[in-house]
Amino acid sequence: MNDERWPNNARSAVILTVDFSDDLGVRTQVPAIEGREKSLSVWRYGAKRGVDRLLDAFGEFDVPASWFVPGRVAETHRDSLRRIDAAGHEIGISGYRCEDFDALDLAAQKHAFDTGQAALVAATGRGAQGFRSFTGNWAPGFAPFLQERGIEWSSSWRGDDLPYFHHDAPLIELPLHYELEDEPYFAFNLAPPVPVGQSRIASYREVLANWKQDFDAFHRFGLCFVLRLHPEITGTAGRIGILRDLLAAMRERGDVWFATGAQVAQWWRSQRDVNEPGHPVDIYERHRSALR
Repeated sequence: MNDERWPNNARSAVILTVDFSDDLGVRTQVPAIEGREKSLSVWRYGAKRGVDRLLDAFGEFDVPASWFVPGRVAETHRDSLRRIDAAGHEIGISGYRCEDFDALDLAAQKHAFDTGQAALVAATGRGAQGFRSFTGNWAPGFAPFLQERGIEWSSSWRGDDLPYFHHDAPLIELPLHYELEDEPYFAFNLAPPVPVGQSRIASYREVLANWKQDFDAFHRFGLCFVLRLHPEITGTAGRIGILRDLLAAMRERGDVWFATGAQVAQWWRSQRDVNEPGHPVDIYERHRSALR
């Protein structure tokens, strides 16, 4: 194992990720929204305006991003996908219709992936290396399946501040944190209520302060900061300023590695081939195996 955690002696790594799901994601999360065109237009805004605002911000600060796109969006927003690809960003897959994996068995999960990947190949000419389960857990056996299909990394789970290997396949996980997502702060629709119980539109100033404080801590301890954004949320005329201010603060550090998920996964794999002793994902698997 090499002692250099990140390339070129960078102190921390930053991965900017975007879930570009149009209105598919909210349909999965809130089935009651089906047919409510006014409400669905809240999420369709991302394709209309948000994608280009995010691309402009990433371009301004010269940072790459990893975009997760379900197959259906690859079919219906091919021009947007081509702009993302032309800007040099990575495109990962998120099933075909942002399926809730908790509602699917292993065979159905595999079908959702294969259908989504086929649509992505048709739109861009190549398949994804990265995968994100939009919501829900995947069934035992899905990680080896992803590896068989050429997937090198996932950003679906949580449980750490650094990448780690899944227990049943050499698939690298780039873990998420709820506080590093825009949706818990800003997702909102009046009727049907999203989120259930209302209300949520956080102070822009406080969200920026939260993200800056988290980044400062991740940078201090040499960790991997994974930010999860949505075009319909952060891509509004006002909120894009939060992202620009955050990127400016990160750029001021000078020793941050901005990378795609694929780049971080490749680097991590080149430095080690097992998790550190006692990693939670391995302990969990030992206990789960003992109960079979």
